[in-house]
Amino acid sequence: MSKLPAATRDWLAGPGLTRLWEVVRKRLESNGVQATGSLRLTSVSTQERNDLSLLLGKPVTRADVTVRLDALDTRLRASAAGLGLRDVLEELGPPLTDRRAVRAGIAARREQVWSSLASALDASPLAGQDWTGQWYDLLRRTGVPRGVTPETAVRTLQQAVQVLTVLLGPERGGGRGRGELAALATGSAHGLDDGTWLARLVQRGIALAHGTEFPGDAAGRRTLWRLVSVTPDEVSSTVLTYGLRPVGEGWREQALRQRADHHAEAHLTPRDLHDLQPQLPAGIVIHICENPRVVEAAADAGCVRPVVCTSGSAATVVITLLDALAATGCRFAYHGDFDWPGIALANRIILRYEAQPWRMGAEDYEHLAARSQAEGIPQLPLDGQPVSAAWDPGLAPAMTALGLALHEEVTLDLLVDDLSGRT
Repeated sequence: MSKLPAATRDWLAGPGLTRLWEVVRKRLESNGVQATGSLRLTSVSTQERNDLSLLLGKPVTRADVTVRLDALDTRLRASAAGLGLRDVLEELGPPLTDRRAVRAGIAARREQVWSSLASALDASPLAGQDWTGQWYDLLRRTGVPRGVTPETAVRTLQQAVQVLTVLLGPERGGGRGRGELAALATGSAHGLDDGTWLARLVQRGIALAHGTEFPGDAAGRRTLWRLVSVTPDEVSSTVLTYGLRPVGEGWREQALRQRADHHAEAHLTPRDLHDLQPQLPAGIVIHICENPRVVEAAADAGCVRPVVCTSGSAATVVITLLDALAATGCRFAYHGDFDWPGIALANRIILRYEAQPWRMGAEDYEHLAARSQAEGIPQLPLDGQPVSAAWDPGLAPAMTALGLALHEEVTLDLLVDDLSGRT
């Protein structure tokens, strides 16, 4: 039920006072909902002048009018409205928001986040270590990620202190798996997964404690975890290979050579690579492809040349293997999809390893396009923003002109011929 008489409410809500209430509402919401100060309305219309004259109890004859809020509040209380300015505004519209109080509350909750962190550090065995002050200052500067509530921030920062105490406190408890450590701190084995805020907090603490740079890639982050004897997951990601023949007599080396002898592909984990790196083949040419279908076709055809597959994105485990092979003096030839993401990936691999483009020139693309059209293969439109090929300035214009995306599968026969040693 409205506290205003119906006729009074209808008149106050009329078009002649609409602009006044809008300006007054903004003023009150910004000044702590206090009926103090004054405001000025300009270009006042005839209807507005008439209604303002009745409301204020004095004639308004000019196009500009100054309204004192305390006087308006007094006038409303003495009128048929019988309510003060704040109550009238809330009768006419939504409740007022004290934006000053809201800002103060936000600032107080934000400060409580950092005071809670300071208290947690002071009460922990980490107190007094040189790096903890740097860590605290760094986190305050970078702030809480967008979308993280103060309550969640307090909890996550306290979890970070708990984890760092286990890893860097006087009774260090390394030698754990990352999932185990995460479960102890958060209840979830994924609480310290890459990309989580908690993982970044802990990793920054480890880096500062060891005087090292914060890593920018997954391999560097795994190295950072090892500094505190935490074992990252080294078995769930793999790199697809074919025909690798490492030296040495360990069971992994022998198993890979046997798979090569039997023309079978092999999926290698980061754990495999850690043990295999000293024994990887040296000084040979490694062919790199983008799609697993190329490896499958090479295996079916009994090809003799070794292949590493990026599986589309060249994840960290792929780069780890290629880096290790490059360190032994291996050279590379690269083939990928003729679409814009494929060219971007090819740029990355070719530039990083000085790889030779393998059937990846403009002439190769035009030949494949003509052949696929002649064979009636359905045409896939080329979508996205063009990407220049670092190895052939003519490739991107040729692709743009024809507008066709050609994946490695349309090149299989030629790639297999190359890998078989027949060409």
